[in-house]
This record gives sequence, C-alpha cells and structure tokens, in this order.
Amino acid sequence: MNIVNILEEIEKVDGEIYERLNPRRQAMKDFFNVGKKISLAAMPLALGSMFNKAYGQTTLPAAVVDVLNFALSLEYLEFHYYNHALLGTDVTFTYPGASKAAITVIRDHEKAHVDLLKGALGASARAEITYAMTDFTVGGAFPVYSSYPTFLAVAQGFEDTGVRAYKGQAGALMVSPGILQTALQIHSVEARHAAHIRQMRTTPEGGNVAVKPWVSLGAAGQANDSGVPALDLVYAGEDS
Repeated sequence: MNIVNILEEIEKVDGEIYERLNPRRQAMKDFFNVGKKISLAAMPLALGSMFNKAYGQTTLPAAVVDVLNFALSLEYLEFHYYNHALLGTDVTFTYPGASKAAITVIRDHEKAHVDLLKGALGASARAEITYAMTDFTVGGAFPVYSSYPTFLAVAQGFEDTGVRAYKGQAGALMVSPGILQTALQIHSVEARHAAHIRQMRTTPEGGNVAVKPWVSLGAAGQANDSGVPALDLVYAGEDS
C-alpha cells in the first residue's frame, strides 16, 4: 500500500496536511516504525489515530475520506487478484516450486493493507469490493487463471504500478523527515515485490521472459518492457 502516495493525494485537497502532521514528527516516526513494534492486526487503529490527531477531530474530512477510499478500492482489487489465484476452483495452472508461497505472502500483504485502510476509515469506509464484482480476464482477453505466464505478466503490471507511485516523492517529502524515511522504506518493500514477480517471469515456467528485476526499456526501446502491449499505460513515460 502506498501510504506516501495517499498523503500526496490528500495534500491536493488539503494543502496543510504536512503542517498538521509536522508538529507531531516524533509521533509520525513512531507510527511509521510501527512494523517493528506491533502486529499488522494493530495497524488499522494506529493509522486511524494518526489521521484523527492530525485533524484534531474524530471524523475525517470528506476529501480525505475520498482519497483513502480510492486507495482501499485498489487494495481490494489487488487482494482479490492474488487470493483467487490461490483459492479459486477455476484456476487451472500449476504453481512451480516455491512460487505459491511467494504469491501467498503478497496476497497476505494486500489483505493487511485492506484491513489497515478500513480501520483508518471506520464507518466512512466504502462498501466492500467482492471478487464477484471483478473481471481480471477482461472478458476473456487475459487467461490469468489458466496461464501461469499470463498471471505473472498482469501481476507485474500491478506491482510496477505501485512502485511508480513513489517516483519524484523524495523532494516533496523533505519537509517531514519521518514521512520521507517511511517513503523510502515502503518503496524498498514494493520494489522487492516487483523484482520478485519479474524474476519469476524469467523462469521456464514463467515464460522465459527477458525482463530485468527493474523497469527498463523493452527490446525495441519502448517504455513497456512487460511484453504485454495492453499494459502500455502502466509504463507511459519510462522511455523519456
């Protein structure tokens, strides 16, 4: 989950968000190091407390609720994508080696992000997005649950999208050392996920795709190195 990106979006509707948080730098630092101190189960309460203290009230502003609910929508989609790949009865591909364990870890992270955002939003959380409301095959165009290579290709698109959200944030976040530190920590974790998915695609079972662990130009110099033209928008501008 891109907490830093969420804060950037909140800044668009509340230009004083960092000033609200800045007087509490130590509290922010403590929160963003929370993974070292408490379990993921306790993080929803911690995140909700952070925003409530920032605004000095128990009800989040409508604009902030909108930003967090948008993030929650994305987390629901990512969770269902991986969760169905692990539990769906219509999944016909076979996980090679330790790949299922890796996807399970990523799925669990997405579920934790959903729970965290729901906890922060409380009664303002959007209605749940169920798997039945999704269509990751896009009408059958992407056999993500019958083709392991296709599943990984689309997963790469998901993960690279998350990593791109952090680009250009360091300068803007220097006003708050605690938040900047967290941006770098979260970016590192997201990048490792993306790199692992990319590495999985280079295996024979993953399709022997010639991708590097990081985003790079495609064989013809194009921005999209995934080999899937439908994902061009994910990589727009990477060739500039």
